[in-house]
Amino acid sequence: MPAKPALSLAAVAGRRKTQVDLAVRLEEEGFDAVFSPSMGDGMSLIEAIALKTTRIRLGTGIANIYVRHPLEYALAASTIHELSDGRFVFGVGVSHGPTYQRLGQQVGGPLADVRNFVESYRAAANQGAGALPPIVLASLRKKMVALSGEIADGCIWANGCRSHMPESLSKVPARKRKGFFVGNIVPCCIDDDVGAAAAVMRRSLIGYVALPNYRNYWIEAGYGEEMQAMADAIAAGQNDRLPSLMSDRWLNDVCLYGPTKKVRESVEEWYGSGVKTLILAPYSTKGGQMKAFEEMIEGFR
Repeated sequence: MPAKPALSLAAVAGRRKTQVDLAVRLEEEGFDAVFSPSMGDGMSLIEAIALKTTRIRLGTGIANIYVRHPLEYALAASTIHELSDGRFVFGVGVSHGPTYQRLGQQVGGPLADVRNFVESYRAAANQGAGALPPIVLASLRKKMVALSGEIADGCIWANGCRSHMPESLSKVPARKRKGFFVGNIVPCCIDDDVGAAAAVMRRSLIGYVALPNYRNYWIEAGYGEEMQAMADAIAAGQNDRLPSLMSDRWLNDVCLYGPTKKVRESVEEWYGSGVKTLILAPYSTKGGQMKAFEEMIEGFR
């Protein structure tokens, strides 16, 4: 178990140099890893960080399989793998419906598309890409977890439920579990004002509860009543009601928030659930991304 968790760092236009410098600082502070989501080209940000760091692990959480050809992704992933001396984990997934609509993409079934992508990605090793980093699959429900156990080197959640993690991971074959990557990206807000921190967490999850695939996962995890209430509110055009429909029970199962001591204790509970790489996505009640990282660094000293 690492001394400090991993952190999620999104590439933001106009701040990318600052964010590379931040990653160097996170390495110096002893954080386990930096993972970058697809927004703002996380692959490029992680490549830049690889050139400026020597120890901290790196990953994508996640790269959208539909926006590049598998061979192009393999070439980029292999480059980062080589430049980082093997510190890179290539997290991929199918993203979400609003992203497809924004990009005008036509997609197939997630399981079949991911399987085809992984096959093409691995074949690229013999097509000039060279050595490839481990590939881990964005997972929510059990079928994708099972596919991860079949064809990939690990799985990664975003906003997964701590209580449901052992049940989800039961779909990974026992023979693969020892070296299997298990990650989860968890929204986190450190603040002594628990109510204010909870409000920030609820706002951060509005976009996710609006997605049917996420609601279906949380139903699987035992939150059917909450998800039905949110689906009804969305159907009625009452999205402003969504935060009030997020129960404390559900929020505590998906997020980390509150005073430093509580957050750090909850990190230990996440590792106990079977997650091996806990990736905190920092939020703040007092400012934006950079303020949130300052609070995270201070909170884990």
